[in-house]
Amino acid sequence: MATDDKDARLGQEIQYLGRLLGEVIRSANGEAIFEKIEHIRQLAVALRRDAPEGNPGDLESQLEQELTGLSIEQTLSVVRAFSHFSLLANVAEDRHQNRRRRAHRLAGSAPQLGSLRHALDSLSARNISVPQIRDWLQGVRLSPVLTAHPTEVQRKTVLDCERDIARLMTLLERTDLLQEERAETEDTLKRYVLQLWQTAMLRLSRLRVIDEIENGLSFYRYTFLSELPKIYGDIEHALNEQSGADEKPAKRLPAFFRMGSWIGGDRDGNPFVTAETMEGAIRRQATVAFEHYLVEVHRLGAELSMSSRLVGTTAELQKLAGISQDSSAHRQDEPYRQALIGVYARLAATMSALAGAEPIRRPEVVLAPYLNPQEFGADLAVIAESLEANRGGALVTGRLAQLRYAVDVFGFHLASLDMRQNSDVHEVVVAELMLKAAVCHDYLALDEAGRVEVLLRELQNPRALRVTSESYSEATIGELKIFQAAADINSRFGSEAVPNAIISKAQSVSDLLEVGLLLKETGSLVRGDGKAQLKIAVIPLFETITDLRAAADIMRAAFALPLYREWLDSQQGLQEIMLGYSDSNKDGGYLTANWELYRAQKGLVDLAAESNVRLRLFHGRGGTVGRGGGPTFEAILAQPDGCSTTGLRITEQGEVIAAKYSDTELGRRNFETLISAAMLSNFPETARNDSPQWWEAMNQLSESACVAYRKLVFETPGFVDFFRSATPIGEIAGLNIGSRPASRKASQSIADLRAIPWVFSWSQARLSLPGWYGFGSAL
Repeated sequence: MATDDKDARLGQEIQYLGRLLGEVIRSANGEAIFEKIEHIRQLAVALRRDAPEGNPGDLESQLEQELTGLSIEQTLSVVRAFSHFSLLANVAEDRHQNRRRRAHRLAGSAPQLGSLRHALDSLSARNISVPQIRDWLQGVRLSPVLTAHPTEVQRKTVLDCERDIARLMTLLERTDLLQEERAETEDTLKRYVLQLWQTAMLRLSRLRVIDEIENGLSFYRYTFLSELPKIYGDIEHALNEQSGADEKPAKRLPAFFRMGSWIGGDRDGNPFVTAETMEGAIRRQATVAFEHYLVEVHRLGAELSMSSRLVGTTAELQKLAGISQDSSAHRQDEPYRQALIGVYARLAATMSALAGAEPIRRPEVVLAPYLNPQEFGADLAVIAESLEANRGGALVTGRLAQLRYAVDVFGFHLASLDMRQNSDVHEVVVAELMLKAAVCHDYLALDEAGRVEVLLRELQNPRALRVTSESYSEATIGELKIFQAAADINSRFGSEAVPNAIISKAQSVSDLLEVGLLLKETGSLVRGDGKAQLKIAVIPLFETITDLRAAADIMRAAFALPLYREWLDSQQGLQEIMLGYSDSNKDGGYLTANWELYRAQKGLVDLAAESNVRLRLFHGRGGTVGRGGGPTFEAILAQPDGCSTTGLRITEQGEVIAAKYSDTELGRRNFETLISAAMLSNFPETARNDSPQWWEAMNQLSESACVAYRKLVFETPGFVDFFRSATPIGEIAGLNIGSRPASRKASQSIADLRAIPWVFSWSQARLSLPGWYGFGSAL
């Protein structure tokens, strides 16, 4: 199909959906409002079409007159009509992208940039062997991390409706539909458009954290649980195909790609995230994982109907079948089904014990729960090995293989839940603990050297700081509870459940040691064999321009501490460091933020090499350019060399999550993009050689841009008043799109304002200051 034909189909789909919306508005709201909306639309189209010819005056006057004369009720209908048309056009555009990719592959064209096939072919052309790729995958971690940052205005109900509309549009593409089937599908589609039109676009009440948790979990059902195991299988197959004749195929891959989450653990500026919230988040995550496993095990039981009268089985499979205690006369010669009866029963018991939930389909027998996901995976391996040994190899590569990878990737916890808190909170809690324990009268008054000294002393003291006879502030009790909850969760679900404590506004070594002290108080930092054992990783987040510039020096000082090296040794020598894209941009402007991020990455990579530390970077990117957004593939390849050696993590926020992962095909494409970019980045075609002249030029540009940006934003009298009157920041702060406040503190200061409402406000005013201001002055 020619490109013009595919583009024509996009236009036809948008027109078709627009026509359906018009019919719905006419039937639901009457002919008068439909005619009003249509007249405004036609004027706007004519104005846009004729404006380039330099004669828009009359049309512009007519349009302004029409809009000015609208009543409140009419205004709401017009706004909703145009908004819903945009949503439907987005559905068509997403389908168009999928259609073009399919056409590209069907045409037998070269693999597209960003696809796994393109990455593997490129590495092969660079003489990178399959064993080299496998070795890299063995020690790497790639992880998209979902956050509840409030940039998704659409309700889950609206997103679900859009998915149903897209599904029906795909069905209408079939050429074998009978006339009555097509008519029925079109009627159903019109009902969904009506549902969309009559559903309120905004919520009446602010989202709670539990709502954000449920919204995030929906994408596991949409995409993650089904597509990630398939990608593992595709990579496994591709690597086995590329293996040389003398290389023994290694059939299974390590779990190098995992999902992460902040939803329920990120309490930086969010007072509604508590220990109870985190416990609830992990239980809901586990419930979703178990529901998926139980459905898949049940379906496997339907598929693996092999009779022992026809094929053999291994002794291990026979033993597994016997454990099930299945007495049904109908399955006495079906050992695989008997084995899966037992597996299902143990899964159901595990679900009840860990998640406090019961499966919809009750187990046929009662058995003990699994102690961990590895036991479950081992039972599935027994089934796979028996099939392989008895001419059933083809049955291993389908549902069973995908379920085994799902267990490797999602475990019983589904996604690793990070804790995050501001360093200011940590230091206040530590100060109170030390005061009540008579260790330090005024910790907050100490300079950095004094703080490090007292922290190191207390970290090596085995006794707890908490005094049972003392009472503590609500803030201190809350922080200790959440650290204790993390330790309890890990004791039940394993160390991957809550693996990290992220420190927002990290500015010193003491910020890292303070978190260590809180981990020690709650059992996640212990001494074993005479050395410190860190059970939850301490991850600094460097956000502002000043902090990014100081990042390498801060970490150099930490690495020089023998106690901190013990922490790293207990984490396999790995130090993860998070870099903030949003706040650095708000602090210094687009050009300076991006340049300082590059410089910080280069400095940290060099430091890790000289300090013999394994470094992993965690990129806190938002959706818009002003918050670090942009094409993921190009962003990863633009990093300094050495940034992907141990993989990377990257935040997925707000509307970006729905845009990337609400559709299985788009979700798969975005997974491939992240994996292929990391692969190519780790095995560069040529070493990056940044010349001194280039660095000098960028330093100069960055300095000039930063001066211009800060002069406007932070030094111009009245700028805050201008910002608050020229943009809808007040309205955005009041929208019910997230559980956290718009500002970290109760102030009007831009410094305290979160980066999300800052960028969101300028975007709504169509003034992209966060994306360009300062760059022109620098040039």
